[in-house]
Amino acid sequence: MSHIAVIGEAVADAFPNPSQAERGVLNLQVRPGGSPVNTAIGLSRLGTPTSFLGRLAPGPFGDLIREHLIASRVDLTDSVRASEPATLAITAIDSSGQATYDFYADGTADWQWTREELTQRRPGGAFCVHTGSLALIREPGGPLIEDLLSDMKPHATISIDPNVRPRLVAPETYRAHLDRWTRLADIFRLSDEDFGHLYPDTELEQACDTWHENGVRLAVVTRGAEGAFASFDGTRITVPTPDIALVDTVGAGDAFTAGLLHWLDSKGYLGGRLDGVTSDDLRQAMMFATYIAAETCKVPGADPPWGDHLTPTTIGDVGPATPRL
Repeated sequence: MSHIAVIGEAVADAFPNPSQAERGVLNLQVRPGGSPVNTAIGLSRLGTPTSFLGRLAPGPFGDLIREHLIASRVDLTDSVRASEPATLAITAIDSSGQATYDFYADGTADWQWTREELTQRRPGGAFCVHTGSLALIREPGGPLIEDLLSDMKPHATISIDPNVRPRLVAPETYRAHLDRWTRLADIFRLSDEDFGHLYPDTELEQACDTWHENGVRLAVVTRGAEGAFASFDGTRITVPTPDIALVDTVGAGDAFTAGLLHWLDSKGYLGGRLDGVTSDDLRQAMMFATYIAAETCKVPGADPPWGDHLTPTTIGDVGPATPRL
């Protein structure tokens, strides 16, 4: 069956326990994470057939992430059983629910793609490929993933989320790749924080116009509690964020992307250049995506909702993904 392929890193997210009582000891709760893993899980739980192409580490961290993907029905056939250790992120949550990350990523499994590995695992049945985050920016794997996207573009919708991590990779390094990424992408999503890092002196509408000139059909900037902005071939809309009891924002942007891609797939718009999408479609897709992101913010960590737990009143007319042969 055709599917959406997600390529990227699998990160062990370690959360300090703020209620620990023992001095001189840091208690950590480790959860599966990594932006691409979160997106793959969000898609699969909503009912879109999804595969994950990653280099999964050995040991307890790798096993934790692997089991989490399998439990969420993500296909791991094309993932690599790597020999290098897992990437670790120490994730701190502030009083407003916002997350900051310190990465331990040198020499870890996620970035060590070889051309042979990706050639053997090229997702030929994929009608959409989503990637981004650190796996797309770090060498040696990042340039190889870019080449794979170029090869896949004639046959699949390309979705990219830069997911900027300035503590690990300088913003100017991302900027050096933006022109190529926006020439590859049909869908290009950033958070408002990402946008601030990458375009500190540029108006959002001006940046969108540049992206559209490069070939991006749908540009999206998520704004947390302020909602989300989209530009489709220059048609701009904004949608609000639902009111919720916020726990934390970990994985919210990834859940948004999963909701957006799922909605577009459910209407049969993926597999090409998003031809036929109307302004009403765009608004419905964005509202669904913000709802899925909000649901994720109601629970700790990146734990997006399952599609069969959503009621018709909350998902509107979004049904199962369009069957594809």
